[in-house]
Amino acid sequence: MSIFSPRSLPEALAIANSHPSARLLAGGTDTMVEINFRHYEPADIISLRHVQELQTFKQTGDVYRVGSAIPYREFENGSYAHISQALSEAARTVGSPQIRAAGTIGGNLGTCSPAGDTLPVLSALDAQIELASVDGTRVLSIHDFMLGVKRNARASNEIITAIHFSKIDGYQGYAKVGVRNAMVISIASACLVHDSKNQRVAIALGAVGPTIIRCRESETWLSENADLSNNSPISADITNEFARRVSAEARPITDHRSTAEYRKHAVGVLAQRLLKRAMQ
Repeated sequence: MSIFSPRSLPEALAIANSHPSARLLAGGTDTMVEINFRHYEPADIISLRHVQELQTFKQTGDVYRVGSAIPYREFENGSYAHISQALSEAARTVGSPQIRAAGTIGGNLGTCSPAGDTLPVLSALDAQIELASVDGTRVLSIHDFMLGVKRNARASNEIITAIHFSKIDGYQGYAKVGVRNAMVISIASACLVHDSKNQRVAIALGAVGPTIIRCRESETWLSENADLSNNSPISADITNEFARRVSAEARPITDHRSTAEYRKHAVGVLAQRLLKRAMQ
């Protein structure tokens, strides 16, 4: 196989355009697992580790532009831990310190596994995904970018360059269930974002469907039946019904890691806990 190591974004885009079947690799944490389990045979690789344009961060007003190759550790407790509490919490749950030093959000998006830890956060934040090619740049909603199990809307000659999302005033939280407390793939996960300014709640679920699930019906019901202003008390009846509705929107399967019934139950419990924390 050939390994390309571009030093700039234009060089990387040119290589991606001339080698559309090549695997894009930033940290390589997902790719190495696939190779070890023989799910992927090594082919041409484009290493993005030295493309500095993919590791930049910019804030314009209340909108963040986050480079796709910034490693998880910078969101866990590094330079960008302040931009999103939920993103920081999700990054903290990814693998080991070594994985968090190498793995990236861009890689999570590229793999597009429904168990990807940062993806429910990006969904709840209504993030926008920036993609570039030699033909130019386009921006897609995260909801249009994720198409199914490990499927996304990236064209073969495109590179995920950045993620855009707005600053939110209010609680953000991420939680997941696994077979142990660390270094584990999610059995079920949830992210809840409380926009106290606009008095709304967004909730997204991971590992309980073919892709990340935004619980639109539960969000609408909650906005119609609860006071979502900051620090407003919320009744047990509301949190219980919200949990039930979130569970109903999940579409899990039974596999070697868990049953569908348990996953449905788990996301309801996570949703209830996150809502209580948001409104305290």
